[in-house]
Amino acid sequence: MEESHRGGKNKKSWIEYTARYLFIALGALLVAVGLELFLMPNDIIDGGIIGLSMIFSHISGLQLAIFIFIFNLPFMVIGYKQIGKTFALNTLASVALLSLFSLMVHGKAPLTEEPMLASIFGGIILGIGVGTIIRNGGALDGTEIIAIIATKKTGFSVGEIVMFFNIFILGSAGFVFEWDSAMYSLITYFIAFKSIDTVIEGLDESKSVTIISNKPDEISSAIIARLGRGVTHVYGKGGYTGEEKELLYCIVTRLEVAKLKSIVHEHDPEAFIAIEHVADVMGGRFSKRAIH
Repeated sequence: MEESHRGGKNKKSWIEYTARYLFIALGALLVAVGLELFLMPNDIIDGGIIGLSMIFSHISGLQLAIFIFIFNLPFMVIGYKQIGKTFALNTLASVALLSLFSLMVHGKAPLTEEPMLASIFGGIILGIGVGTIIRNGGALDGTEIIAIIATKKTGFSVGEIVMFFNIFILGSAGFVFEWDSAMYSLITYFIAFKSIDTVIEGLDESKSVTIISNKPDEISSAIIARLGRGVTHVYGKGGYTGEEKELLYCIVTRLEVAKLKSIVHEHDPEAFIAIEHVADVMGGRFSKRAIH
């Protein structure tokens, strides 16, 4: 019985392992298509190591894949030492597959020669590809690894350090190509950034909601009955009035926020509602589904 259980567990882990690398491969292919068939032919770059590789590829005339692989090697070593073996292996697979697919796609006719279309659709495809890789434990941008290390020694956040690198890299596009290219590159960077967030967090991203009301029981019952969401009652005291308060806390999807507001307003138009973004939700009875 124990051996059967162990065999089933190993089979499941191999399925998950295979699925992870299939998705990483799909993400790398999408990034290669976005770079080689949309951005590179129109002199539009991305941020980070990929953007730096695109600049060096343009200056030297060598293929993009060469610089993507070479520039990421030091960061993979740092990632192995600072983050772990699994992350380093996933990153190595991501970079190697991207380089391979980039070589395969290179030289194909671009899908559009209109810079605005290239920046929009290239950014979307690039963002979906990078988001798929990140969601499955890989990475393509070594600047984030450096930012994680640097933030421990400086007063700047990871986001601020990455933004500093990208402003420098995207600004360089104006000198290497033309200033129109730099502006299109900013559009691509923003679109890719939003696409990455959408892939990682999903369209039904979660929100945490805190409700302060004089009718907590009615509101709690209505949320459970009409949204199917669990509600936690938290007891506290008002700092200004000293009055005992009963707070309601629950997690809903982005699509359910409007419905929840309507439910609360029906029972108590004067209720206080605070809504915050939740990066991820695991465990419990929460399921990311929209209840109609």
